[in-house]
Amino acid sequence: MGPIWGIDLGGTKIEGVVLEDPNHPVVLKRLRVATEKEKGYQHIIGQIVKLVEVLMAETGVRPQKIGIGTPGTLEPSTQTMKNSNTTALNGKYLKRDLERALSMPVSMANDANCFAIAETKLGVVKEQLPEAKVVFGVIMGTGVGGGLVIDGKILNGRQGIAGEWGHNFMDASGGECYCGKIGCTERIISGPALERYYFNKTGIDLSLSEIVEFHKAKNDEVATETVQRLVKFFGQGIASVINMIDPDAVIIGGGVSKIDLLYNEGIKSIEQHVFNHRLETPILRPTLGDSAGVFGAALL
Repeated sequence: MGPIWGIDLGGTKIEGVVLEDPNHPVVLKRLRVATEKEKGYQHIIGQIVKLVEVLMAETGVRPQKIGIGTPGTLEPSTQTMKNSNTTALNGKYLKRDLERALSMPVSMANDANCFAIAETKLGVVKEQLPEAKVVFGVIMGTGVGGGLVIDGKILNGRQGIAGEWGHNFMDASGGECYCGKIGCTERIISGPALERYYFNKTGIDLSLSEIVEFHKAKNDEVATETVQRLVKFFGQGIASVINMIDPDAVIIGGGVSKIDLLYNEGIKSIEQHVFNHRLETPILRPTLGDSAGVFGAALL
């Protein structure tokens, strides 16, 4: 099998990669362009086309098809995009329009699904738990999402929302979400949500990493309160997923996943809520870094 191509469509950047083959993530070429989503839907299409054209020119290869990871998901019944925080995509026939613009087939999945399949087939699961059959991949960063891989395949679900734990109700204190609901998980434990919580309490605008450092220094009560909020609701949320699907492994990705206390205090919080006398589910750190999304798209 020859090279595989993937595109990771993000809110600020679009990344493309050409990998040597599906079993070895040897990068033949990797490029990024700005999404410039404020310029609208057709501009985003144009940026993807431009990226593919440059990749073709620099590799001398034309792909037979391309995998694309997207914010939001493709509605199976209508084939239009939904649930994307890049709102210009919502309601649009993104897959159809890209296939027309690129003159080739496109396989498409949510970015969290791309993360989950990449870490399962090429990353930490392959390295540590190659026998795993059910894997739940979590994205905790600007937003909160999830992807479910069963027997090496992404589970999309009837409505295309399998794994979307970020929009389960968690606590009313999160306020209104962009999706129109109140108290979503994303409004509680995403990076911006935690930063907003600290700001509302103090009037001081800090990054989440700064808040965590202030907590470690033990001289900022609100920083500690913010971190405890993360730990508490992280445990509740992940325990609910484990209770429902009992995966062989959970992988935590995204910017928030880099906070070390999730892998000690966070795991203790999961243990408090899981419907079992002990927590046996491995909670894993990803190994592919920021490559997971685009590698997963290529695997589509």
